[in-house]
Amino acid sequence: MDTASKARRPRVMPDVVRAIASDILAGRYPSGANLPSENDLGVEHGVSRTVIREALKILAAKGLVLSRSRIGTVVCEKENWNIIDPQVLEWHRPNTLDPKLFDSILETRRAIEPLVAELAAERASLHEIADLELAWKGMEAAGSDVASFARSDAAFHQVLYGACHNPIFRQIGGLIETALNFALEATANSVDRRDEAVKVHYGVVEALRMRDGPAARKAANEILDLAARDLARAKAQKNQS
Repeated sequence: MDTASKARRPRVMPDVVRAIASDILAGRYPSGANLPSENDLGVEHGVSRTVIREALKILAAKGLVLSRSRIGTVVCEKENWNIIDPQVLEWHRPNTLDPKLFDSILETRRAIEPLVAELAAERASLHEIADLELAWKGMEAAGSDVASFARSDAAFHQVLYGACHNPIFRQIGGLIETALNFALEATANSVDRRDEAVKVHYGVVEALRMRDGPAARKAANEILDLAARDLARAKAQKNQS
């Protein structure tokens, strides 16, 4: 490979992977269907077969595709997709809303977050409580800046998951960060009462400061109730469009 190709490859590879993945996630290539040949994909994306081949390896590692001899590359069933992988979440096209995916994210949070908050009320260090309050202040100061609010909201939950001092929940929190950003961006136009969200998030901060586990669980459930309301509104808007 010449010098120019080596310089170009790091830039084009992520774009090609994202483009093919987005086509799969958007349903252009449904589960069970064959992708176009490596030659055809190379022509479509303006890259070599080598780049396409390596891009498909990345997609295979995420459970999106499977290469079979004499058959080609097949799109896997959705049940095999690594849907909580941060990259897979990011590969969804902007402004798309998969109701089942968002319902699953919310359902998972409902199962975990109240317990995480209760444990954090018992175990969080003073530094972690200060970091949680700092993230909350970012939410409060964001005003109508949706991106800033979403970043602070994600940071809030990341600190909360770490503050429970359970290594399994801490790792889940790393996935929740991307999932939260994904969900918040998709429902951003439906959130019209951020002051209410700021209020219930402060309930978690105060519960941790008071070492009140039941209050922390209650506040976490209130946050999730608001998330459910915003998701329902986003679905309704999508159905009307």
